[in-house]
Amino acid sequence: VGSGPAPPRLPGSLVRSGGFVGGRWVQAAAAFPVLDPASGAELGRVADCGVAEARAAVRAAWEAGPGWSAERSALLRKWYNLMMENKDDLAKIITAENGKPLKEAQGEILYSASFLEWFAEEARRIYGVIIPPSVKDRRLLVLKQPVGVAAVITPWNFPSAMITRKVGAALAAGCTVVVKPAEDTPLSALALGELANQAGIPAGVYNVVPCSQQQTPAVGEALCTDPLVAKISFTGSTATGKILLHHAAGTVKRVSMELGGHAPFIVFDSADVDRAVAGALASKYRNSGQTCVCTNRFLVQKRIHDAFVEKFARAIERELHVGNGFDEGTTQGPLINEKAVGKVERHISDAVSQGASIVTGGKRHSFGKNFFEPTLLSNVTTNMLCTQEETFGPLAPVIKFDTEAEAVAIANSANVGLAGYFYSQDPAQIWRVAEQLEVGIVGVNEGLVSSVECPFGGVKQSGLGREGSKYGIDEYLEIKYVCFGGL
Repeated sequence: VGSGPAPPRLPGSLVRSGGFVGGRWVQAAAAFPVLDPASGAELGRVADCGVAEARAAVRAAWEAGPGWSAERSALLRKWYNLMMENKDDLAKIITAENGKPLKEAQGEILYSASFLEWFAEEARRIYGVIIPPSVKDRRLLVLKQPVGVAAVITPWNFPSAMITRKVGAALAAGCTVVVKPAEDTPLSALALGELANQAGIPAGVYNVVPCSQQQTPAVGEALCTDPLVAKISFTGSTATGKILLHHAAGTVKRVSMELGGHAPFIVFDSADVDRAVAGALASKYRNSGQTCVCTNRFLVQKRIHDAFVEKFARAIERELHVGNGFDEGTTQGPLINEKAVGKVERHISDAVSQGASIVTGGKRHSFGKNFFEPTLLSNVTTNMLCTQEETFGPLAPVIKFDTEAEAVAIANSANVGLAGYFYSQDPAQIWRVAEQLEVGIVGVNEGLVSSVECPFGGVKQSGLGREGSKYGIDEYLEIKYVCFGGL
């Protein structure tokens, strides 16, 4: 990237250093570094786009809008095919800039591409309605039309899939987009731009404005306040989501918000403990605990509590291997940066100071400054920081509970509700708890639930709207009622 040769792990054919605006690669007045979280080494420098570039991208998207429609299903399918042809290189870019193990990055690319495939198909199913009239000389129709330009602001934890999940739906609906990727992981967004270009997606339909942390607030505000933008879609923290909602209110924009989670994982006495441990491992430690649907609080019923904790600790020690994401056998890469490591340390020291016990892990890993040992805590109470806010790291706190009602009350005490999981073999209990959990996504006897066909989103302060599934495209459509009279 930039002036020097790309590091060997970065596939040069897909690595871009400019912003992508109106079908052209553009440079900005300054550039910012993209770092490998595993080593701290600079992977390259990327154009630090500001408000001027953001506005230019919005205008390019707005101007491209009227011409973007007829071929969109075929072009999205072509973009999907190019992602699949380049899946190994795209995965290497994710591992380089995000740090996740290469196998997980490869899984993310398949997941990411599947949204383009899904929405290529959904683009052909945007059906209107004819309504029976109550008056003889009228005909009543409902049309669905694209909202217009969508500004898409995405996080670093899924640098590819969080883009396609939004952009696939937007483009399928007939919208055009401006993407503002996370400053930690802009290379994946730019690689998607290169492939969109190769697929023949017209200039201005997909734009990318990467920017540094310093420029992000101004660029975010520009996107949320520009009168040419009709829709904001954001994935990230609840705090940032509230700021963007505030900005978007001035021009009453449509908004989708996929914000923080605080997922409970309840293990009832009737559960199959071995299956619960396997689900817990997958749900907690994927991407080193850095996903918004990761379990943040384990609630285990008292009769099986000790057996669960012992088996969970053994599984962590046996199956999780900390290392560089490019190394064979690594299951736990680095955290995204040192600030993330500091938060995990803070949560552990707070819990221990209030009486929690470290069952395994508990400290930084010798592999490097952004690495942390997968950690399990027992004797955890609801007063501890780790049970009150999202850790976003490899920390599993276990709370012992007595009754079903107590577990549901603890689970629902959070002001967010994205995902929730529970293990039980009691059919009546399964129905009760699934319906009572105040979350948008429930995993019953299953720790990994995301799927392109199913709606993704939360309740309470976890956000607004749903992504993926047949519902995802509705976020980018307006409903227009047409009344023909005098017939």
